[in-house]
Amino acid sequence: MKRYGQVIKVKPEKLEEYKKLHANPWPGVLKMIKECNIKNYSIYHKDGYLFAYFEYVGDDFEADMAKMAADPETQRWWDVCKPCQEPLETREEGEWWANMEEVFHLD
Repeated sequence: MKRYGQVIKVKPEKLEEYKKLHANPWPGVLKMIKECNIKNYSIYHKDGYLFAYFEYVGDDFEADMAKMAADPETQRWWDVCKPCQEPLETREEGEWWANMEEVFHLD
């Protein structure tokens, strides 16, 4: 299992819309997240930033993320969520949510 932390900005005028979307996520999107070996997934908000945490329990992260990205319902979900978000200028090439470095963990 590998833990992931990611961060992105949320547009202030879109925060309530983003919260409403995530109060009732589409069942097919939730199913795809699980099929792609993601567990314990949470998104938090603070001061204009969204922080996502999840655990990856599969053995080929790149393949699972490609599977998720190819899913038509997930693509439609991203199309409604992306206008609410503003990626960090410092993100790596190809990232939307910027991956974070884990610097401490305690079980």
